[in-house]
Amino acid sequence: MAETRDQVASPELTKPRHVVRKFQARPQHEGVGAVVRRSIGRFELKYFDPFLALDEFSVTAPAGFPDHPHRGFETVTYMLEVLILHKLYISLCVSLSLSKIKMYIRAVTHEDFEGHKGTIKAGDLQWMTAGRGIVHSEMPAGPGTSKGLQLWVNLSSANKMIEPRYQEIQGKDIASTSKNGIAVRVIAGRSMGLQSPVYTRTPTMYLDFTLKPSAHLRQPVPPAWNAFVYTLEGEGVFGVERSGPVGPHHLLLLGQGDGLEVWNKSAKPVRFVLIGGEPLGEPVAQLGPFVMNTEEEIDRTVDDFQYYTNGFEKAEHWRSEAMVGFQV
Repeated sequence: MAETRDQVASPELTKPRHVVRKFQARPQHEGVGAVVRRSIGRFELKYFDPFLALDEFSVTAPAGFPDHPHRGFETVTYMLEVLILHKLYISLCVSLSLSKIKMYIRAVTHEDFEGHKGTIKAGDLQWMTAGRGIVHSEMPAGPGTSKGLQLWVNLSSANKMIEPRYQEIQGKDIASTSKNGIAVRVIAGRSMGLQSPVYTRTPTMYLDFTLKPSAHLRQPVPPAWNAFVYTLEGEGVFGVERSGPVGPHHLLLLGQGDGLEVWNKSAKPVRFVLIGGEPLGEPVAQLGPFVMNTEEEIDRTVDDFQYYTNGFEKAEHWRSEAMVGFQV
């Protein structure tokens, strides 16, 4: 489980956090024909310890993220809408009749060079620890557009070369509750008396909140942690009640304090994620999907990947079924 103190929502905060920086995540192309709104990992904010990247992605087949490697961190994929194929391109359509209208829903299947496969759909979570190395692909299947969030969480030097592992949780199994107009899904950490089963090597909280009109949230955050908000739907007031409302697709960096206050003064629900983590305080050397502590380690990682050694042995002859299907 997440290595945190109890973070149960409380009516009292000694020092609420204020928003110290705000900017809108604008669409950009990534992968092969995919569109992402990147808020962390861009030129305005290269790194927010321990977070390397946050993408709100929107992918329509045949676009996607073909076979690619990772080393030295974790990727957290949280589906928001529809269904997405993670690692394997399969046209698996199920015909449904809703009000005499047929709809086609995509499956989301995961495949990597270790033979791991899984399926994530709307509301599901995959927490992947790349560790010493993994090669995978992330591709949608079928018609329509898949949307979600992908967060990159850095690993400490002691954990960068551990064996890869996965934690996959279906939406129905994610801890969730609602009270006083506030609904929360606890992806990692703890809120409103609920604890996520996800184990985070880098101590992390990841909370998906929806506030009804007139709702007021007070959520504790460990004082020593870095934390931010990413807005998804509606308009909310964050940090200071007299501040202006913030709409979708904005990253809000939070200052120091022991928690966050949020007000919904609009006539519609507001949805956002609150994410925080314990800073590692270590140097960061990054080359795309490789994240280590020194440039020398990056050079060795490139050699390992190029020559299929030290964790990348199976990459030499492996291709995802997505790539095989594309005859690549």
